[in-house]
Amino acid sequence: MLLNEHKSKLLFEEAGIPVPEGIAVTPEESDTKRPQFSLPWFLKAQVLAGGRGKAGGILRVDEESAFAETANKIFDLTIKGNSVPFIRVEPAADIRREFYVSFAVSREKRCILLTVGREGGVEIENLGEDNLLVQEIRLPAGLQGNQLRAAFFHLDLGKEHFKDFAKLLTDLFNAVLNYGLLLAEINPLVLTGDGRFMALDGKVEMDDNFVEINTEMEKYYQPEHATPEENRAREAGLSFVKLPGWVGLMVNGAGLAMATMDLLNFSDLPASNFLDLGGGADQKRMEIALDLLFGDDAVEAIFINLFGGILSCEKVAMALEGALGGKAPQKPIVARMSGKDSESALNILHGLNVEGLYIATNMAEAMETLRNLQPVKPPRIDFPDPIGGAGEAKVANITYESLDIFDIDKNTPILVQGITGREGQLHTRLMQEYGANVVAGVTPFKGGQEVLGVPVYNSIAEAARKHEIGASIIFVPPAMAADAVLEAAFNEVPWAVCITEGITQHAMMSAFEQIKDSPTRVIGPNTPGLIVPGQTKIGILPTQPFIPGPVAVLSRSGTLTYEAAQRLTDAGIGQSLSVGIGGDPFIGTTFVDMFEMLRNHDETKAVVVLGEIGGQAEEDLARYVVQTGFDKPVVSFIAGQTAPPGKRLGHAGAILEKGGGIQGKITTMMDAGFSVCRSLREIPGMTEKLL
Repeated sequence: MLLNEHKSKLLFEEAGIPVPEGIAVTPEESDTKRPQFSLPWFLKAQVLAGGRGKAGGILRVDEESAFAETANKIFDLTIKGNSVPFIRVEPAADIRREFYVSFAVSREKRCILLTVGREGGVEIENLGEDNLLVQEIRLPAGLQGNQLRAAFFHLDLGKEHFKDFAKLLTDLFNAVLNYGLLLAEINPLVLTGDGRFMALDGKVEMDDNFVEINTEMEKYYQPEHATPEENRAREAGLSFVKLPGWVGLMVNGAGLAMATMDLLNFSDLPASNFLDLGGGADQKRMEIALDLLFGDDAVEAIFINLFGGILSCEKVAMALEGALGGKAPQKPIVARMSGKDSESALNILHGLNVEGLYIATNMAEAMETLRNLQPVKPPRIDFPDPIGGAGEAKVANITYESLDIFDIDKNTPILVQGITGREGQLHTRLMQEYGANVVAGVTPFKGGQEVLGVPVYNSIAEAARKHEIGASIIFVPPAMAADAVLEAAFNEVPWAVCITEGITQHAMMSAFEQIKDSPTRVIGPNTPGLIVPGQTKIGILPTQPFIPGPVAVLSRSGTLTYEAAQRLTDAGIGQSLSVGIGGDPFIGTTFVDMFEMLRNHDETKAVVVLGEIGGQAEEDLARYVVQTGFDKPVVSFIAGQTAPPGKRLGHAGAILEKGGGIQGKITTMMDAGFSVCRSLREIPGMTEKLL
């Protein structure tokens, strides 16, 4: 959650960081509301975009009579596509010097970066490398005294300012921890004429997962910065992003939603939105989702694309039936359902017998139907194809040996953390039905019980005295899940599979730092788990898409995993194993770690890698393949190729960085010899060819 300057300064003030006086003024208040502090005043547009000063969004007022006219000039602006919902009014500051200070979570370095600059301001990027000092702060150790002193001395300040600077920096770091901040930036931090430090401007980004757990943080959300549709979707728990096309999109699962968005965009059927129903596509959510798309004038037709995994297609079809209430949809709907209970779902939809509902049995049929529904003059949006020619493999003839092995099979004894909860019980039963060897469960203070024939203990330490444990699976709420990972690692459980999503980034950074020397392999968090077809599963993956065979499937997305596996299975290509490494920014076992094991896995003859925008996981894997001469063929697909920069699409880690691009990711993979597919449809044919 990105905060505007006004909300950032309210947070700073609450955290004890000095900020200027300031009031918020809306367009309706511009004629009557005035600050009580002395002139001159600065009127500052509140938008979630940079460059507002150059755009005329910061203006000075020397006389009160000029306030309304000046304010209205700002309210009339559109700054990088953003209207100005209100302004912040501040008194002019007596500035002696300007600096830069920030704390930012680094996905690449898995730590918090402290950055200080001898100069600050809008040209901070152009002031040269010598201006900035960057230091790595590890959790849970936190900000160290030597780092604080290094920051102070870098700014070349007099000794008399050390105490105040140390307090400001300490308070800012504590704010990062206490408010779950991914970014806390003061630019500029000023030293005033009377020797005081003050945050003259501020930028804060708060972890959405932290907000979800700590609902009082909602007070910092500014609904005016989002569309009414985005606000309503947010309230309903839907992941929704507005896009410029005409096909309304409704999908279950972020990975499949991104892949569907890409397919539409590359097929000249541009999507008007990204909408992930998630795993709870009940009638209420379906009604809200349909209402959002029906009410969007840009939407000409709606495409519902579902793959039933844990979510039953039949239940979604019943939800759609209830939402329509026996009436024809307000706009044409094309529905494609595959996977769990899809046959009964399609029967329900056929039985509705209403005009405007088109039922597709496969993606090709759905795309053709949408093409027939396109408006007379559809918007033309060009999406560059990042996959040019074939990649030229740069794998050298290298002798490389790894001792790592993948040792999970039907005999692996499994412990379930959180076994007495609803999800824990449900998936324990499903794992048992598949043949998984579940030997114990853990729920604090519920030791001595028995669930589904499995003994329950208060702790892993207690369970380990009675049972050999080869792997644990974690069904623990987000606020406690990182500690559950630590418990598994402290007890040296060989594998820990963390299903939980919504864990704060700080918590996982801290946990991984504490167990970096542990022998425990952590899968996830935010993973569907893993399956060895025909033998065992440790996770929530549906079993019907998988059959035994020679292809390993590795993925950052659950729904993409199921869809790709089903397509391989339909083509007669089985899987040696499938692992969801997790969709969060900070995960345990990576693609590279899995490849270390797969090179020694005789059952695996080829690997399918299902990636996403965001992060460097796929690039790291490509470099590993080149450097170590990995000699098994790799088929890959990247979801989110047509994502708008800076918008998070479902998964916490799926965000196309501003200024970055998908091209570099795909080029790096192709250069390493990966066979990169344009769509999921190409995966089976490409895999069969390489096998």
